[in-house]
Amino acid sequence: MKFSVFQLSRRGGREKNEDRMGYCYTREACLLVLADGMGGHAEGEVAAQIAMQQCFALFEAHATPCIADVPAFLSEALLQAHQRILRHARERCMADAPRTTLVAALLQQGQVHWIHCGDSRLYLVHGEVLRARTRDHSYREIAERSDPPRAGSVNRNLLFTCLGSPSLPLYDQAGPSRLARGDRLLLCSDGLWDPLSEAELLAGLARDAVSLCVPRLVDAALQRAGSSSDNVTAIALEWEMPGPQSPPGSISTETLDDEMFQSTLQSEALEAPEDELSDAAIERSIAEINAALRRPGAPRR
Repeated sequence: MKFSVFQLSRRGGREKNEDRMGYCYTREACLLVLADGMGGHAEGEVAAQIAMQQCFALFEAHATPCIADVPAFLSEALLQAHQRILRHARERCMADAPRTTLVAALLQQGQVHWIHCGDSRLYLVHGEVLRARTRDHSYREIAERSDPPRAGSVNRNLLFTCLGSPSLPLYDQAGPSRLARGDRLLLCSDGLWDPLSEAELLAGLARDAVSLCVPRLVDAALQRAGSSSDNVTAIALEWEMPGPQSPPGSISTETLDDEMFQSTLQSEALEAPEDELSDAAIERSIAEINAALRRPGAPRR
């Protein structure tokens, strides 16, 4: 595989950034994950971190170097993340479990599958042409489909499902979708897609390398939303076939051994068994990432 990837998260007009994102890959597969902790509940950032770490741990355990059944893997990862969040709340006697959205994409064999729960989105584009995008699990989305004139009166932030809720989360899956050279994937929180129109997102994503267009889009969303901006988080990947015109910073997995696993996160939690992450490891990882988020100019995750 050969691809370019860039990720960025910035705090808006909120007390803290509860978004989390990351990617990991083997020789034959790549997993992108983004989670937006829900601020109306305690420890949204913890829910988002647990969800991402659980997905990564499962990927490390099963990508050897491919995932045998991608749809089954994605649904298992999402449901394990949900259960792990609930267990975190039970063990701490929390009255209300922390909650998060989740969107994840898995690329292998020249195809992409994805899964999502909540209103964090995935866009698949070629140039400025939208090939696919996720549909939010929100009451606004339902209204826009069934009663468009009424949709404007529905609170966009009201979701009917998420990870960490008392009921089993609802989720949607899609794929496989065959990737062509130059196709781009964008995973983002609502802090990015809400202030910007779809046309602005597509035009911005098509301009320059992903390492340049992602910061521009994030800055544009923050500026448009002003002091009331939500946290803005995005991870974008451009798919490439082997060739001499790859941009600087491209990732090629051709030199990886079958058992090698690369990740944007350096955490002991990734060494835990696939169905069990230690609380101490998760808490250390959360502390490390929160410290990184507070450092000026540090990579955001």
